[in-house]
Amino acid sequence: MSTVVSSAEDFVTIGENIHTTRIVKLGGVFHEKLDDGSDAIKYRNADGERRLMRVPEHFTSTQPYEQGQLKHFMIAIWKGINEEGDESASGIDYIDKEVQRQIKSGSAYLDLNVDEFSYRLPEQQEAMKWLVERVQSVSSVPPSIDSSKSEIIEAGFEAYDGSAGRPMLNSVALERIEALDLVKEHDACVVVTAAKEDGMPEDEHQRLENVGRIIEAALAKDIAKSDIYVDPLFFPISVSGTYGPHGLNAIRMIREEYGEEIHITGGMSNVSFGLPKRKLVNEVFLRLAIDHGADSGIIDPLHLDIDKILAMDMDSKPVQITNEMLMGNDDFCMNYITAFREGELD
Repeated sequence: MSTVVSSAEDFVTIGENIHTTRIVKLGGVFHEKLDDGSDAIKYRNADGERRLMRVPEHFTSTQPYEQGQLKHFMIAIWKGINEEGDESASGIDYIDKEVQRQIKSGSAYLDLNVDEFSYRLPEQQEAMKWLVERVQSVSSVPPSIDSSKSEIIEAGFEAYDGSAGRPMLNSVALERIEALDLVKEHDACVVVTAAKEDGMPEDEHQRLENVGRIIEAALAKDIAKSDIYVDPLFFPISVSGTYGPHGLNAIRMIREEYGEEIHITGGMSNVSFGLPKRKLVNEVFLRLAIDHGADSGIIDPLHLDIDKILAMDMDSKPVQITNEMLMGNDDFCMNYITAFREGELD
């Protein structure tokens, strides 16, 4: 096991949930059809009381709704900004609830993303500003301002008052390396990714080369190694058996190249897309990532308990089957899927 992480206290969790891409299913456990035919999202507030957040009517004509999905944080942010009285309060309450849940479960940063709130940049900027101001009013940890657009990130930084500590920028890639200037200007930590200027990396060697160029640029701007969080980029193992080894080998190589001061993070749950029993896949992959040198993750801490993952029995049959798949030794994930169908992963 990596010496970088020996307990949950050594692991930096970037809570990923407050994000406008997040969905709940129509007809699922968090959805309720009201007597008047409208839709609502069920939740418990920060005090554990049952609540309903009514879905504004115009969301029922969107493509996600037609596909059986409700983008619940997009809805909550829209209600907080645009509605009044109890309806606005329900959106605010929904966000406050998640802030407290993420912090209670160990988040050191709260990743905030509003990119899908609108296709219009001014509305995206307004949403990010509103969300940062709302979150900082109830949060004891700083935000990770997450966007594909530097203008949205800048709006988030300008709204943040610094009350919960130094913020984070998520993320800087080679295609917009100039975003390092925002890191310096706002005294932030930064997630840097292994993407190429024109696409995704092909293997671990390309990942190391890409992040190396950004790290060197960051160090040249006097950004400390300890403020840099490297995201090697993790892709679904169901798409290609090479994606697990590429990501894990990149973690090891980055750690060997840059030592223990730098952080290694990433969207760990990406690896499980398209597979059954995603929680098992995510837990095993996170354990493997830690063993290879990761000390951080952009994760949902409510579903991934670091101490439990560190104590995982790596010799148990479900873990061994999942491990083989993630290490690239299970073509098309067929052994894993067969084991799932036969109940061997329970």
